[in-house]
Order: sequence, then structure tokens, then C-alpha cells
Amino acid sequence: MRYLGRITAVGLLFLLSSCLSLFLEKPTFTLKEIEIKRISFQEIDFLFGIEVQNPNQFDLKLRALEYTVYLSGQEVGKGRLEKEIKIVKAASTLVPVPLQTNLRSLGNPLALILAGKDLQYKIEGAAIIKASMGSTTIPFSKSGEIKIKK
Repeated sequence: MRYLGRITAVGLLFLLSSCLSLFLEKPTFTLKEIEIKRISFQEIDFLFGIEVQNPNQFDLKLRALEYTVYLSGQEVGKGRLEKEIKIVKAASTLVPVPLQTNLRSLGNPLALILAGKDLQYKIEGAAIIKASMGSTTIPFSKSGEIKIKK
């Protein structure tokens, strides 16, 4: 009988964690700023400020973030952030996301960045989000226009 109780408890835990998507409103991801951290003859290091908006009435934890960044329609790089970050309930949090790319792969976007001009962007990927009820992976894709931070 104890064995049946344990199996039932484990089954309920799995059921609750799989139902997380029923209770969780998906957070939104928006690229808010681009900062150039370092430029060499071959590479450029960016720091992207990605705003994560949590519409839920409970805190979330961003456990990992995989992303691909496009500037002016051209892929400039991919990355993965594996740092647990608390996303406060009913608020937004700015998450610093590094990206290193080869100067040759940048092409036209580099001229726009150096000139400080507005830039079309697209960022897409997946975020691993943890709540008290379990974890889930949330795909995202956002595009828009950004002003370069000088």
C-alpha cells in the first residue's frame, strides 16, 4: 500500500510539472540595447540588453537562454547564457547577454553600428524558465529597431 502511495505522489508531481504551461503566462523578450564592449582587428564583442517581461503574479527564474541575433537581416552570431537570473513577478528585468562575432561576418551592420544609426534586429531562441511548479522551455522571436548605445 505504501508503494502505491509513493507511485501516486510521483505521478502527481510529474502531472503538475507538465501542467506548468497551463498556469504560466509566457514572458516576453525584447532587445533594449546594444553595447560594443571590445573591437579588435578580427572580432567584436557585444553586450545585448534583453528585457524579460514577466506577466505572472509569481517570480520566475531564467535558467538558460539560447539565442541567435540578426542585424539588418544578417545573422551575426549565436550564444548561450547559463546563468540563473530571477525575473520578478509582474515586472521586467534587463538581462545582459554577451555575443562575440567575427568582423568579416558583420558586413553592412558594422557600418551602421559604428555610425550610431538605428538598426533593424531580430533575436530568436529558447529560454528555460523555472517556476515553483516546475520548468519549461519557451521559444521566442522578436524583431524591431534599436538605437546603438555609444
